[in-house]
Amino acid sequence: MTLRVAGVDEAGRGPLAGPVVAAAVILRPGRPIPGVADSKILTAETRTSLSLAIRRRAVCFGIGWADPAEIDSLNILHATFLAMRRAVLSMSCRPDLLLVDGNRLPRLSGLGGEIKARAIIGGDANREGHLRRVHPGKDRERSLHESDACALS
Repeated sequence: MTLRVAGVDEAGRGPLAGPVVAAAVILRPGRPIPGVADSKILTAETRTSLSLAIRRRAVCFGIGWADPAEIDSLNILHATFLAMRRAVLSMSCRPDLLLVDGNRLPRLSGLGGEIKARAIIGGDANREGHLRRVHPGKDRERSLHESDACALS
């Protein structure tokens, strides 16, 4: 049996507005997606294209959110962990191992059985980290654009 490894990352910890969004993605081993890089250096058009490619080619993925009220209530770190838990819980398959970008791990109890996890410091600097960042970043952008449209109407 192949070990199902999910990369987990967030977008939105630095900005002062909007939600924090996390993604958990399991890709097919040995099937890299060309053009993937840290979402901060990609154009919006490239992020959209890569996000669609990741969604199509992933074994499974999940997206989790923590809204601004949850961020204010919990603090940004714990809201990020909440978004990560929600991302893992929303996956259609259960990962065996989580590779989490950062130096700390979210609480893993209650995720449907034992899941091993490893914090990867500087995960954005490696290919797996790049694959995770494109995904939540695009969903966060979409959310902010929608909230801007609502505020303007």
